[in-house]
Amino acid sequence: MAPRVSRLRSPVSPIFLVLVALTAAGGALTLLPAEGAIVGGTVLLVLAGWAVSLCLHEFSHALTADRCGDHSVRGLGYLTLDIRRYANIGLTLVLPLLFLVLGGIPLPGGAVWIQRSALRSRPAMSAVSIAGPIANLVLAGVIALALALTSPPLPLAAALAFLGLIQVLTFVLNLLPVPGLDGWGVIDPYLPYGTRAGAARIAPYAPLAIILLLFLVPGASAVLFLVADALFTLVGGDSLLAAVGQDQFISLLR
Repeated sequence: MAPRVSRLRSPVSPIFLVLVALTAAGGALTLLPAEGAIVGGTVLLVLAGWAVSLCLHEFSHALTADRCGDHSVRGLGYLTLDIRRYANIGLTLVLPLLFLVLGGIPLPGGAVWIQRSALRSRPAMSAVSIAGPIANLVLAGVIALALALTSPPLPLAAALAFLGLIQVLTFVLNLLPVPGLDGWGVIDPYLPYGTRAGAARIAPYAPLAIILLLFLVPGASAVLFLVADALFTLVGGDSLLAAVGQDQFISLLR
């Protein structure tokens, strides 16, 4: 059932600005000379920063859809960067955050309702699907560039590098050709109707199955991180620094 279209909303949600402020606050905490502050600041920066990136990912889908003919995204509030428009509390917010804390693996955590029949062409449909992952990759590059230009203290640099690596992990995961993920959305317009219909039936469950396989199959998550590390290096990131940030992050669980 499609969500109800509401009136147009203001361009940027205050909730998004709060998430940005929380990310900055986490960064500030990492600058304090105390282990608890560094760990807490890293966790806050990464989790709030991930929520910010989720908003940017889904906004990119919606903005591309709007440019390609589906103007319903405006009334649905998808262009406001309001995380409430992209996620529900349980399946698309709490569960992804839990996976992120437990294994540093960013389960896709949001969705925008696109009227694909309103899009102008099959290439437009593919463009809408790939726009979100591209936003994550661009954000990873921006983080890497900012670190290279500013050289912040190690705890902050490591936390930011880990957040950047998470963006690359999100990019790689989302581009897997699995129903329910953006990679499938890129190729879906060119597939036979029967294949598309069958994929639609399993799309709600397939992404979660992929994440479970990454946790349960020995070596699977290591391969994912290996690919992400290589790609993060290509966009200018420091994988070793990201590993330090991940260690700071998971210190919460020790």
